[in-house]
Amino acid sequence: MSRFLNELDAKNLLSEYGVPMAKSMVAGTKEEAVRAAEELEFPVVMKILSADIQHKTEAGCVCLGVEKEEVEETYEKILENVRSYKADAAVDGVLIQEMAAQGLEVIVGMKKDPQFGPVLMTGSGGIYVEVFQDIALRLLPVDRKEAVRMIKETKLYQIIRGARGTEYDLDALVDSLLKVSELAVDQPSIEEIDINPLFLYEKGKGAKGVDALIKITEEK
Repeated sequence: MSRFLNELDAKNLLSEYGVPMAKSMVAGTKEEAVRAAEELEFPVVMKILSADIQHKTEAGCVCLGVEKEEVEETYEKILENVRSYKADAAVDGVLIQEMAAQGLEVIVGMKKDPQFGPVLMTGSGGIYVEVFQDIALRLLPVDRKEAVRMIKETKLYQIIRGARGTEYDLDALVDSLLKVSELAVDQPSIEEIDINPLFLYEKGKGAKGVDALIKITEEK
């Protein structure tokens, strides 16, 4: 039997392995949402925390750039949209997340192949990842040299190297790939990992994941 972790649990697990993730807190009431947002600083991102809703944007359950006076209304709006989209969804609260600076959108992930086992993935991320199909794959585990080789197979690599004048942090992407590889090897119950997007910043300034999915197998 398989299930998805909710987003906060997924992010916390990735953070434990050293993958840089946007700071996030969960709120169960409007008042908690305001306190969490004040702690993270405005503006913030607000989205539903539910393992039953994987496509949060399509469900109308993601709000960006929320200011202090908008938090309570946004909280109610998100829950209302959940009820309209999937009335029986199990809701763990509303996720309050720091508004991470925009960067180059990258996808980092892992999926278990029935025949070959865990396969690492990276490439151009964002909402058009299926359209661009700019992806490189490797069987796990990988070392640093192999992680660099797989990135070089993508069109994304030319952008990272400064095709439009800005060079991005290749080392931060390599580190994230190695951490995801380590997590997948350490925890064989994980079927799938999807960090999209991972914002990659200018050289020397790191990376930050803003959305994450983890699917696990549960023993019967």
